[in-house]
Amino acid sequence: QVQLVESGGGLVQAGGSLRLPCAASGIIFRLYAMGWYRQAPGKQRELLAAITSGGSTNVADSVKGRFTISRDNAKNTVYQQMNSLKPEDTAVYYCNGQDVATFRDYWGQGTQVTVSS
Repeated sequence: QVQLVESGGGLVQAGGSLRLPCAASGIIFRLYAMGWYRQAPGKQRELLAAITSGGSTNVADSVKGRFTISRDNAKNTVYQQMNSLKPEDTAVYYCNGQDVATFRDYWGQGTQVTVSS
């Protein structure tokens, strides 16, 4: 079955960095567009960054210059590098994968990121 498994979350001080990997299985990874989202308590889920099957990227204005997305098709993994973290970045971070042919998508279980001031 399809699985997207995020990891790399945790507690970090403001100004620090984290790298979140999301490992995919059960899909032809190279045919999927991938994205990172987050959801803070009481807020809607927010798209942060996306990468197409061809490797083109798009990053939300709210995190541009601090967050980047990349993928390694050989490892079936998408990454989000997060730098200069702020307390307002505290949220559960989710990985999403979408089949570019069928638009069917899948979600990971999420990983908690907490940024202390």
